[in-house]
Amino acid sequence: MEEKDVSHIAITDYAGKLAKSFIYNPLTPILAVFLLAIGYLSLVIMPREEDPQIAISGGTVIVPLPGATPSEIDNIIVKPLERKLREISGVEHIYGVATNNAGIINVMYKIGENREDSNLKLYDKVMQNMELLPKGAMQPLIKPFDIDIDVPIVTVAFYLKDSSKLDRVDLFKKVRDIQQSFNEIENVSKTTLKGEHKEQYSVKVDLYKLSGYHLSLGQIMNALKSLAVNVPDVKNSVTGGRIMIFGIKNAINSIEDVGNVIVASYMNSPVYLKDVATVEKTYDVQNYKSAEIMYREGDKFSTTKEQITLTVSKLKGTNAVNVALASVEKLATFEEELNAAGIGYMVTRNYGQRADEAVNELVHHLVITIIIIAIVLALALGWRESLIVTFTVPAILAITLFIAYLTGQTINRITLFAFLLSLGLLVDAAIIVIENIHRHMHAHDAVDREKDEIMITATDEIGAPTNIATLAIIMTMVPMAFVGGMMGEFMKPIPYNVPVALFASLVVAYIFTPYMANIMLKKPTIHHHKHHFQKDKLEDKQS
Repeated sequence: MEEKDVSHIAITDYAGKLAKSFIYNPLTPILAVFLLAIGYLSLVIMPREEDPQIAISGGTVIVPLPGATPSEIDNIIVKPLERKLREISGVEHIYGVATNNAGIINVMYKIGENREDSNLKLYDKVMQNMELLPKGAMQPLIKPFDIDIDVPIVTVAFYLKDSSKLDRVDLFKKVRDIQQSFNEIENVSKTTLKGEHKEQYSVKVDLYKLSGYHLSLGQIMNALKSLAVNVPDVKNSVTGGRIMIFGIKNAINSIEDVGNVIVASYMNSPVYLKDVATVEKTYDVQNYKSAEIMYREGDKFSTTKEQITLTVSKLKGTNAVNVALASVEKLATFEEELNAAGIGYMVTRNYGQRADEAVNELVHHLVITIIIIAIVLALALGWRESLIVTFTVPAILAITLFIAYLTGQTINRITLFAFLLSLGLLVDAAIIVIENIHRHMHAHDAVDREKDEIMITATDEIGAPTNIATLAIIMTMVPMAFVGGMMGEFMKPIPYNVPVALFASLVVAYIFTPYMANIMLKKPTIHHHKHHFQKDKLEDKQS
């Protein structure tokens, strides 16, 4: 487009200044392409979640005092610590529990508090008040808990097939090795196992034989405890800067090893454990944390099988889609090994896939909404005006997505809901500008005015009222940012993104609408009102 001098055009508002600065600027189309590019990149690389990940954290302080009653624990441990812990800023609730031999204080931080800072303040407060603990109290155990990283995004159920020759303990060992590999995945915060059963040797003592050897159960227990003690490694430095490490292999490797433990001496002969008890290799039967799975094979459900569930959680603010995809790919590397061992598995939860589908579905609906807006505007204003307004929508969303990415937000259902909520408001400024341009283009004096002058003047004319109207809408969204609690944290993307989108709609409308209208719209050579007047006058003369 040939650049013209527009310095003589009088303007009074920032809308006119932006239109005047960019209507012939060669950087305007480059800016448009740049905005669309960064918006698309932001949509692709922004971390995706199904719902916003809310930071709910707290901590537990456990103070053991052997031999103390709950009443004593409450008076000398729980209440003094509760008073001190309330001095910590950001603490919302404190729950104290007094039991036999120990006091437990649960601390819940306010939603949105920085987890690391709060945990550090809790630890410092407990350490600063150690003198309040009574004599005989053991070192306090401070254990933080973080709900935001405890919710798994991927769960995998492992079970033994009917053809498998493994037992529950072997299944646990296989899954534990897989768990170690999952911990190496980037942005994985933690992995856990549910329903696992560990290896255990069960000793069934024959009380009649025990009395025959004049032995007690205490002697049996002491003998087994001495065998189970871990022998520490001996480390020593040698010449050459090397470290020499010595270790002793675990003495328990089989049922025979347990059975050959000497528990006592009777009539100058050793008494072995196998002489008074039966030893069996089994699993920890006292562990009641078991899980079962029932899955479909064709039209029928299979029989219920015991399973071990491996859970994978991600770090806050990271992409659930990428972490879930990496977890599934890591699982696929063990497929051949698991099939050979007769172990089946099933992904029972894939939060990343659900998040990706939810985001893609909302983006799809967003595109459909933009198309509907384009059709409505084409019927009301014309197809050229419709194209101009329709272009502003992806440009506005691109700016909003880019700013959301820079501020560390994730794209989720609430973020996209904020876009859908503001979509009808985003086109208001562009529609007002293009409608005023359309009105000026068909005014009586339009034939005698330059087209660029019409664009700038029409944009400048509606600047002040459009700015005030948009500011009023923004102010209705701002109070939502101050809502506290769970709901405020969950809905925070709305007051964060809607005002940004509305402000971006003003800038885009004032820059690109006059620029595109100057290119696409055609000014009438003869105004229709003047044409009709001349036609009526000619008809009067003829009559």
